[in-house]
Amino acid sequence: MKKTFLMLIFASAVFSCAAQKISTTKTDVKAGTDAAQPFLFSLNTLTAENPRWNIHYSGSYGERTNGQFGYDGLGQQFGVKGYLGSRFTLYATAAIGFANAGGVTSAEQAEVIRDLVGGKGIAGFRLGAGLGLSRDWSNIGSAISRITASFDRTNWRMAGNLRFEKAFDKTRDKLDFITSFGYQHRVSNVLYIGVEALGQDLEGFWEKDEAEGGAKVMLGPSINLEPNHSKLSFSISGGPVFYATRSQVIPSEAIREIGSVASGNGYTIRALVNFNLHR
Repeated sequence: MKKTFLMLIFASAVFSCAAQKISTTKTDVKAGTDAAQPFLFSLNTLTAENPRWNIHYSGSYGERTNGQFGYDGLGQQFGVKGYLGSRFTLYATAAIGFANAGGVTSAEQAEVIRDLVGGKGIAGFRLGAGLGLSRDWSNIGSAISRITASFDRTNWRMAGNLRFEKAFDKTRDKLDFITSFGYQHRVSNVLYIGVEALGQDLEGFWEKDEAEGGAKVMLGPSINLEPNHSKLSFSISGGPVFYATRSQVIPSEAIREIGSVASGNGYTIRALVNFNLHR
């Protein structure tokens, strides 16, 4: 309960600072959406019109969950995201978890994604694909591939991911499937509100011995705040985590956005602060 209270204080402080910046900005409407990372569970690619290089910090809190962003307890994540040119985007993160039961652990991953359709400007449709590597909480490496899709307009945006993961361990699944979707609508010059959904370990629908305990889903609100003329932007999202299927396998420590242990469903809340190095 104390950690939940601390997480809510963190989120309140983030949006309080952002609100102060709003009062000093102009009221002209932006010509497009240029957020480096508007969604918490879907990764979007960058373009030459986006902020070139960004660093971010995110904090999360979860109950009866596990994984990178749904860590059971307080989780911390640091990341970098940048445009490499020629429609290539680099995304790398390092996560640190402080478990409710005590102890500290970490996980890292890095990916390079290229837009195959679109990607020369922010507006319109973009479709990309990429590859990467990760090291999870139990020091097991994995190969990652990701398909990204997004559609940006002046007053709304959406993004979705399909991620495939192959762990270098015989006790893990042959291939893991994770999908996500996010939609946000501009309600003011600097504020976007929408929804995010996540489907994790979807192979649990056809594999009874799925290594992470079964397929899981999350659906919840999404908020993004982009003060004008500021290097900072803010996002928060989260919601209930449910089992879609269950396996009798004890969940592994693979890198996951959400997760639930066999004792019951849970929830996760995540807030992110992004800093643009070049704006």
